[in-house]
Amino acid sequence: MIEATSAGAILYRDTRGRREYLLLKSRPGDWEFPKGGVEGDEELQQTAIREVEEEAGIEDFRLLDGFREDYDYVFEADGDTIHKTVHLFVAKSFEASAELSKEHRDMQWRDYEQAINTITQEGPREILRHAHSFLDEKLEDEEDEEAAADTEN
Repeated sequence: MIEATSAGAILYRDTRGRREYLLLKSRPGDWEFPKGGVEGDEELQQTAIREVEEEAGIEDFRLLDGFREDYDYVFEADGDTIHKTVHLFVAKSFEASAELSKEHRDMQWRDYEQAINTITQEGPREILRHAHSFLDEKLEDEEDEEAAADTEN
């Protein structure tokens, strides 16, 4: 069994007050997040950043602190059995449009309900649920902090 490690990001944008997630359609037909194999001595975050740039053509984004989850699966390739672990971060895109790379067939920005129903694998679907809650809580915290700051002035 060969061990493989990938990293990527659940990329979101805010469009007119609506949060949308970027999904890419892989060549075999799965809908997934931008992700790919760790190269050389890369840290997982570096891999995630590079993959978003390569697979979505987006450069103006940032990984958010405090979120990293993984899922794993086993598949066959060239007669080998590969056990792959994928680490996903959450990233906010400041660019509205993404660019399709040659590695994927299609890409779409989807709101949460659509994204949950579009993602093909249970692992990433479960992590999106957690990421969505994480972002909701983060937003509430920021609003609370702003409200507290307004009271102080």
